[in-house]
Amino acid sequence: MIDSEFAKITSWIAECGLAGTSEKLMLAGFCERMRAAGVPLARASLFVDTLHPSYEGRLFHWRKGEGARPPVEYPRTREADAIANWQRSPFYRLLESGGSLLRMPVSETPMGVHPIYAELRDAGMTEFVAMICRFAAESVIGEMDCVYSSWSTGHEEGFADEDIAELERLVPVLALAVKSTSLARIARTLVETYLGRDAGQRVITGSIERGVADRIEAALWFSDLHDYTRISDSAAPGQIIPFLNDYAEAVISAIHEEGGDVLKLVGDGTLAIFTGQDRKAACRAALAGFARARAGVAALNGRRSAEELPTTSMYLGLHFGEVFFGNIGSKERLDFTVVGPAVNEASRILSLCRSVDQPLLVSSAFADAIEERGDLVSVGRYALRGVGRAQDLFTLDPEIEAAATKD
Repeated sequence: MIDSEFAKITSWIAECGLAGTSEKLMLAGFCERMRAAGVPLARASLFVDTLHPSYEGRLFHWRKGEGARPPVEYPRTREADAIANWQRSPFYRLLESGGSLLRMPVSETPMGVHPIYAELRDAGMTEFVAMICRFAAESVIGEMDCVYSSWSTGHEEGFADEDIAELERLVPVLALAVKSTSLARIARTLVETYLGRDAGQRVITGSIERGVADRIEAALWFSDLHDYTRISDSAAPGQIIPFLNDYAEAVISAIHEEGGDVLKLVGDGTLAIFTGQDRKAACRAALAGFARARAGVAALNGRRSAEELPTTSMYLGLHFGEVFFGNIGSKERLDFTVVGPAVNEASRILSLCRSVDQPLLVSSAFADAIEERGDLVSVGRYALRGVGRAQDLFTLDPEIEAAATKD
């Protein structure tokens, strides 16, 4: 490869990294440019770890004549078969040896070593090259400590030494650009996972100044689990986290499906908001979220009962009001959340669910925002602790709810 071609490829990679081009498009563009420069690539794969609660990493494939394939996300697993398969892979051999490149003529590699070789042989490949581009210790993010890549050719004589030299010069540059794009995705994933979808999006776009908050109207959701203290005291220690995860999944997925945003998890409690210019629509979405969550909890209880695991139900307080939404805390530790009297009222309404034996209580302000109260009935007038005036509270009409459940 002449110097001018090398310079063009490195310049293109740098532009991709600065622009945040997807790993899929970078891999495809890189392979096509390498082929144009005379390197006989026929297949390529690139794998990068990610810091995600559900996925271990993302794998990207390119094939001559097909282009880039959709990325594959690998779930986290500790299954013995998956571990054994990884330990037979060429990348594991590289990690164990401390090397960065492994050349393997396909015809000379025993097919039982790893399934990839049977696939390569069937595809007419003649040589397979595995590469690892490692990060320095201070650049490691979670398990993201390197970029794995593989390069295959169907050329009769395999790769020439000059081809391997070009890969060794250029793949680290590609890995750096891939790392840049992956880190941006990881940042979005982390803030959305730990702050909530809307709050995370606000933070990632620059809303990070301490004390800056928007005044918004929102339907406020405060929920927790029935009898959680007793269950946590009596259940085996190893059951508590799976218990909380199971019920959090049912509740949070229901909130998200109806357009709400979860802001905080405190033990078994969930704080969420439903926003929008139409207050009626926001409140209706919160009620729909309750219906989804309760159905999800009921289905979960069926599965957990069959496994003789502890089960529970959900209490929910709903309120509508004005809140401050933004960064609150110290210089070293900020929380992106909602504060204000309306949040306190929602919490007090939730605490009354046990006293009046209702799974759902909504405030007068919430009921007024809905406008049509046909499916709500009053449960009485109550004084809320720390709130200056008593107010009527409502729940779903039992007859309407029973008919909906039956349907």
